[in-house]
Amino acid sequence: MAAFNENFTFPNGRKLRNKIVMSPMTTVQSFFDGTLTQDEIQYYAARAKGVGAVITGSANVQDNGKGWQGELSIAHDDKLPELKQLASVIHNGGAQAIVQLFHGGRMSEPEALLGKQALSASAVPAHHRDPKVLSLTPRAMTVEEIHETVSAFGDATRRAIQAGFDGVELHGANTYLLQQFFSPHSNRRTDAYGGSQEKRYVFIKEVLDSVFQAIDTYADKPFIVGYRFSPEEFTTPGLSFENTLYLVNQLVQTRLDYLHVSLNDYRRITVSDQYQEKSILQYIHETIAGKKPLIGVGGIRTRQDITNVLNHAELAAVGQQLLIDPNWVQKLITQHDADFVTGNFADAINYTQLSRPLYDFLVARYHSTPNI
Repeated sequence: MAAFNENFTFPNGRKLRNKIVMSPMTTVQSFFDGTLTQDEIQYYAARAKGVGAVITGSANVQDNGKGWQGELSIAHDDKLPELKQLASVIHNGGAQAIVQLFHGGRMSEPEALLGKQALSASAVPAHHRDPKVLSLTPRAMTVEEIHETVSAFGDATRRAIQAGFDGVELHGANTYLLQQFFSPHSNRRTDAYGGSQEKRYVFIKEVLDSVFQAIDTYADKPFIVGYRFSPEEFTTPGLSFENTLYLVNQLVQTRLDYLHVSLNDYRRITVSDQYQEKSILQYIHETIAGKKPLIGVGGIRTRQDITNVLNHAELAAVGQQLLIDPNWVQKLITQHDADFVTGNFADAINYTQLSRPLYDFLVARYHSTPNI
C-alpha cells in the first residue's frame, strides 16, 4: 500500500497530488433551474484545498432526469458560465475537478419534474427501505428516448470539457437510471435493452460510447472518466453481488480511468452467501485485479480508516467527514489528528458553516431511513 499523500496518476496520464478525493454528495444548493449558486461554488472551494480531486454532487444531463429540487444541471449550454466558475475555484484549491453525470430515472421526485411522470427502463416502481416512502410508477422509456438520453450523456461531457473540468463520473449507483437499466428489478424489458444480464448492460455500454466519443471530439488533453456503482440491491428480483462482479468485469475492459464503489461503510459485507469471508471492497478490488484504479469509500473519519481503505483500493473518497470538517485532509497531512471534528454528524452540522438549503436537507437526512 502506498501512502495517501503520494501523487497518483490515472491510466490516461492525469495526476492527483494525493490519493484522497472528495466524494460526490447531494447539496441541494442550486437554483430551481439547476444553475449553480455562489453558496454552492464557495462550498466546493472550501473543500478543494486538501484533496487530490473533487467529485461534485449529481448534475442532471436532462431535465427529465432531475432527481430533486436544488440539483445541479449540466443539461444546457446556458449553465456553462457558472460551471466554469466551479471548475476554476476547485483548481484554485489545487484539486482536479470532476463533475458527476446523473439521470434520476424512477427515483426522480415529482416536485423536481414539475408533476411529470418519471422515466425508467420499465414501468416498475422503486422499492424503498423506508415503508413511509410511497413509490410512484414510472413510464418505460421508448427506444427513441433511450437514444436521446445516451446522447445527453455525451452532450453533458462536452459541456464539462468546455467548462474546464478535468473529468466526469457516471453515476451508475444508488438505484438511479444507469443502475435501473442493469437491475432485474427495474428492467423488465424484452427488447435489445433488457432480458439477459448482457442485454441489461447495453444501455451502460452505449452511454460510455457516447461519453468517449465526446471526449475524442472536444478534449485537447487527457480527460478522466470514472464510473460509480452500487454492489447490490435488497429486493427480489434485484441486483445481486454476482451481477455486480459481471458489471465490473465489463467495465474494466473499457476506456474508463477508474471505478468507484458506492458503500455506506467500507467494511460492509455482502448479503450474498457466497461472499462472506471478506468485505465487498476487498472482493471488488480482487476482481479488478489491477486493471483499473478503484476508489473505496464509506465512513472514513480517521487516519486508520484511510489506511484500511487503501489496503484494498487505489484511492479513498471522503464524504461526510469533509462536509463537517472542510480542512480534514490538511489536518491529516500535518499530523493534527486531534483537531478532527468528531462525534455525531447530526450534531456536527449545527456548528458547521452551511447554507440554509443544505442545512435543512441534512437535518431531514439524518432523521430518515437511507435507501442503499
